[in-house]
Amino acid sequence: MLTEPMPAETVEIAHKQVSLAAEDLDGNAVATLMLELAEAWGVPALWEQVCRPLLARLSGRTAAEVVIEHALCEGVRVGLDVYRREPGRSLPTGGVLLAGAEKEAHCLGLHALAAALREEGRGCLNLGPALPWSALTSAVYRGRPRAVVLWSQTPLTGRAYRLVRFAREFPLLRVYGAGPGWIEPLGRPAIRLGALTDAVAACVAVTTKRDVHHIRYGSVPYR
Repeated sequence: MLTEPMPAETVEIAHKQVSLAAEDLDGNAVATLMLELAEAWGVPALWEQVCRPLLARLSGRTAAEVVIEHALCEGVRVGLDVYRREPGRSLPTGGVLLAGAEKEAHCLGLHALAAALREEGRGCLNLGPALPWSALTSAVYRGRPRAVVLWSQTPLTGRAYRLVRFAREFPLLRVYGAGPGWIEPLGRPAIRLGALTDAVAACVAVTTKRDVHHIRYGSVPYR
């Protein structure tokens, strides 16, 4: 993983280029810039120093800002999803499941995490936004992951008590909350992830270590 931060001058230029492309509603240009910056500096630096600040600037208060935000988000999503993909070859999920919290529609952070994992030669199962709790439980039984990362963008979807309850239902499953929506402290066994580098490290640790015990989801054994 590239851990060197982008120089301030590079960040400033990137902000201008990406902002202009979004203002022109040129999603392809935004996606191209995402790919170029990711190749040069790595996904974590791109996400933390370029994507997050630019997204935070858009308040969505006017119709023009809403349109620009959509163009920016779509370009970022496409660029991250294309990054390090090889046609016809899928990376194994590595026991990592990503999903958006129930009623959470914004999950660019999951696309960033998936791209950063591909950068490390790792895969994951990304189920996308707004996954109901019952569906998440079903996904755990069907996919039998070792770790679940649940993204929340706003406090309206970051229901800490519900995440903790879910984690307690699967005591041998590593359960992480990611995104700015988890404003309340997460009690164990659920764990809150901060920067993207922390999330990548947690997921990579899951894919490189074997569990000592069998994990049982009901009657389904899982090693």
